[in-house]
Amino acid sequence: MGSARLPNRLPGLVLLGLVALGANLAAAHIPGVSDLILAVAVGALISNLVGTPAWAQAGVDTHKLLLEIGIVLLGARLTLGQVLETGPLVAGLVVVVVAFGVLFIEVLSRTLFDLGERTGSLLAAGSSICGVSAVVAVAGGIDADENEIAYAAATVLLFDAVTLVAFPIAGEGLVLSGRTFGIWVGLSMFSTGPVAAAGFAHSGIAGQWATLTKLVRNSLIGAVVLAYSVYYARSRAERAGIGELWTRFPKFVFGFLAVAALVNLGGATATQVASIDAAADWLFALAFAGLGLEIRLAEMRQVGFAPVLLVLVSLVTVSTLSLVAIALLF
Repeated sequence: MGSARLPNRLPGLVLLGLVALGANLAAAHIPGVSDLILAVAVGALISNLVGTPAWAQAGVDTHKLLLEIGIVLLGARLTLGQVLETGPLVAGLVVVVVAFGVLFIEVLSRTLFDLGERTGSLLAAGSSICGVSAVVAVAGGIDADENEIAYAAATVLLFDAVTLVAFPIAGEGLVLSGRTFGIWVGLSMFSTGPVAAAGFAHSGIAGQWATLTKLVRNSLIGAVVLAYSVYYARSRAERAGIGELWTRFPKFVFGFLAVAALVNLGGATATQVASIDAAADWLFALAFAGLGLEIRLAEMRQVGFAPVLLVLVSLVTVSTLSLVAIALLF
């Protein structure tokens, strides 16, 4: 965010700070409740009871950037031992789960649910890669219209809100370890913000593994956009350009890896790592407050039944198979 825009963003950033601070103070008096989940909940209450104030919108809109910076700093918590122990297995599992999820929704959307071809593809990308970001990225490569994009995005946002509550409850009920739960939500849930929030709601270890697993999923967006662009271009003369793929690629993944490499190579002291951790925690709190302020129940109620049922079937199938695979592999 440029310095010229800071005065416009400052009121919204103050609002995010107040919500995050209030959630942090309240969580200290409510056993078993994460301050990050409270930040989302308080933000959602404000959004749906009184609406996000117009004067705060510019600052609230920075929550995605704050989340990405927090994820970059989270790289300081990733040790080389963790990567060597389970990294290749996680990466391989991500590729299999993403491929299965995309194909599963594509088949169901064209057979049992009879949705439009492009709508099915947008739902497949959004639920299998990185939520609304993947919907928008793929839409550009398949010439989807605004109605199809809005339909798919609204469905994904609905499940972001539902899974943010459902997965932590399921994790507690199943008595999953931090690593197992983190990898599970990283494979199953849709958008990066809710994945991180659900992970950290369970434990710090779960939050780290959830974020790491989700970053691997996010990194596949370029391959998926290219594949869809080529597929839909079979009747057209155009192809997705390298520049377009680079624009859509989540570049904060490189920042995460750079910070992890710096810390593991001894480029930061223990005190500096602790400071980075603290900064990441507060950035997540601000980002999740903004995530809550973006949740609008009235818009979610407009989503049709067919795409919701389709994505629900996919979510239950993918999450169940993922949990079984994690139990067998780890």
